[in-house]
Amino acid sequence: MVTAIVGRHAGTKLHGGGFTLIELLITLAILATLATLVIPVAQVQVQRTKEQQLRIALRDIRSALDAYKKACDEGRIRREAGTTGYPKDLEVLVEGVDDQRDPKRRQLFFLRQIPRDPFNDEAATSDAETWAKRSYASEASEPQEGDDVYDIRTRSTLVGLNGMALNRW
Repeated sequence: MVTAIVGRHAGTKLHGGGFTLIELLITLAILATLATLVIPVAQVQVQRTKEQQLRIALRDIRSALDAYKKACDEGRIRREAGTTGYPKDLEVLVEGVDDQRDPKRRQLFFLRQIPRDPFNDEAATSDAETWAKRSYASEASEPQEGDDVYDIRTRSTLVGLNGMALNRW
């Protein structure tokens, strides 16, 4: 029986465990094809994540601006004559203001921290400086900074996945 097994394999040579050049080239071609499919999907996922962070940051800051204005209209924040009732800068939302209705003059805070614009990669700028601000006196079609902060937007000129410019959100 041993002779039968040896006799059957006697004419074949045993190869080493390596790959041939053709096998390596085919494997590299398959990997390159897969990479060209995966990279765009990963880029879209990164953009989608940044857009979600942008939506959340815009909502949080805009809600804080509205709460500040409401507190000002209710007389809880000292308001000088001729002002709109919106904060002079974003930092006021974090630093807090004295509650004029509270006998102990405790602070009113509107944000714990100013979220950073996820589309601004400049590490040297502060979180508040990453945003483009619009004053109450400026037109919606041409937002400009001024004496107060009525609204914010991203400085990015990119177009979102929904086809709308991010700075128009």
